[in-house]
Amino acid sequence: MADLPTHTIVFEILTRLPAKDVGRSKSVCKQWYALLSTQDFVKIHCSRSVVSSNQRVLLIDDLTCSVRPIISNNNDYGPSSTVTFPFHHQNNDVSILSHLNGLLCVCLNHTYELLLWNPTTTAFKRLSTPDSHGFYINNLDAIGLYVDADYDYKVLHIKRRSGVLGVYVYSREVDSWRNIPFITRQEYLSPHFNWSAGTFCGGTLYFTVCECWIEGTNVVICFDVNSEQFKEISFPPVPSNGMVQGVLVNVKNVLHMFASTGMFEMTIDL
Repeated sequence: MADLPTHTIVFEILTRLPAKDVGRSKSVCKQWYALLSTQDFVKIHCSRSVVSSNQRVLLIDDLTCSVRPIISNNNDYGPSSTVTFPFHHQNNDVSILSHLNGLLCVCLNHTYELLLWNPTTTAFKRLSTPDSHGFYINNLDAIGLYVDADYDYKVLHIKRRSGVLGVYVYSREVDSWRNIPFITRQEYLSPHFNWSAGTFCGGTLYFTVCECWIEGTNVVICFDVNSEQFKEISFPPVPSNGMVQGVLVNVKNVLHMFASTGMFEMTIDL
């Protein structure tokens, strides 16, 4: 080991360790701390961690938070382990809004504050600011967590307030919010439209925007995370007899939609 170059140890060995062991390895020396904190290391470590044996489900109920491994061969969960919230909260108070590579964007329901939280390392970051950024209102706002080409983790916050829509981006690297332009149809600002959380896939965040009426308007809003441009695409061809809701999911970097249609009896298509 003494003859191995540091670069080989860090990028060929440590990138294959579990996240907790990587965190402990940062305490070895200043050089390791600096290398393990680079975006290059994070990117390689994340890519090597995306295997079925590493997948976990985090469950929050009124009193506890637990993590369970996924047993892929029989679609079941393994034994649970309890996760302690590192921040102050009340019962039934934490809502998960978005997730990416094990990092969660959550909301504290009693204060409306947004937080970035890593349940593995227990580190968290409050995103609220004195000028009212980083506060989330359920049923009015939409959140998407993503990484850009520079591997900077960012949060897109779409806010609807009294018919006015504001779009803001938080950067973890520079630790600040900024406003970006968003031109869309005025009717999407109405509370009659339900915005989903953002689903990150292939360098784009996707939101479903569904009108809460029978045979209402349903579209998908796309946000290119590098150009920061929005565009609108149509829903896939699903029956329009009744209510329509779409739930997006990224499976192996391919976008899928669960489309539920109907009124008294719902049909779900993939």
